Formats: sequence, structure tokens, C-alpha cells
Amino acid sequence: MTDHVILAGGCFWCTEAVFKDVIGVETVESGYIGGHLPDPTYKQICGGDTGHAEAIRIGYNPEQLSLDDLLDIHFATHDATQLNRQGNDVGTQYRSAMFPADDAQETAFRAAIDRAQASSDKPIVTTIEPMATWYPAEGYHQDYWETSGRQNPYCMAVIPPKLAKLRKSFAERSKAAVSA
Repeated sequence: MTDHVILAGGCFWCTEAVFKDVIGVETVESGYIGGHLPDPTYKQICGGDTGHAEAIRIGYNPEQLSLDDLLDIHFATHDATQLNRQGNDVGTQYRSAMFPADDAQETAFRAAIDRAQASSDKPIVTTIEPMATWYPAEGYHQDYWETSGRQNPYCMAVIPPKLAKLRKSFAERSKAAVSA
């Protein structure tokens, strides 16, 4: 059985890399959601005026990974206190957002925001937005860390610290940490 969840937390290359290392995650697809332009391209998204967020669609096995644990990893591996940005990436396309597929996911999202807020000195700005059409990103964005990211200085600066945080804070959930 596979459940799906759509989360945005900045650059999808960076969030994809984190969740590909999580036990119970079966698929991670980078894409765009939440905007007004049909079939957007990466170039259009980068302009910041389509309304879309860079996001990932995670397929996970709920018998191996609870939605609550998945959401806690999401909040621990991006800065949910930065409005419309993650580090040097600035614009609404980099917002922290969640797109519930149903009422149960929305309830879980609200609880996860509350948990994140309880451990943060700053306000959590993550939005819960209506489910919208999912547009997979172009092929060269999929599996980016494995195929191209290690040659990209931006990815080398951003992704290893996120993976280190996952492997330290959620060692029992990390494929790399468990196999080490």
C-alpha cells in the first residue's frame, strides 16, 4: 500500500534528496503545484509569477513510516519560519506549504505545524493550501542529487547539511544511517 503527500519546502532538488534517504519512502517526484498557469516550465516557475511552488510528491508505505513522522522530518529539514524563501532562494515558488489530499491529511498537517511551533522561537509560516493540479517537473529535475547534484555547487552547499540533520535527528529513519 502506498500513500502520497505533497510538500513544499524550498528547492525541490534539496527536499527530494532528503526524502529519498527516508526508510518507508518509495517514490519522490519533483514538480509544481498551487499556481494559475497550466503546464508550467521550470523557467516560468523561476520567474516567481506563476503562483506555483516547487514541491515534491512523496509516495510512502504507511506501515513503515507514519505521516506524522514524515511531516516531522519535513519540518526538521527546512526552515518553516522563512516566508517565501529558503536560504538564498527567494520567491513564492520557494514557500513552505502543504497540499492536503483529504481531511485526514489536513488534520495531520495542522498537528505537525503545532508540533513545529512548539519547538520554535519564531513563527511557523508554512501554509496549508488547497489541493491543486500536480505538474511533474521536467525529467532532468528528477533524481537530481543522484544524477547531477554533486556537480552543482549550490546543491553541495545545501543538501549535505540537510542529510546530516536527517541522519542525526532521525537516524532510525535514514537508509544511510541504518546501513552504516
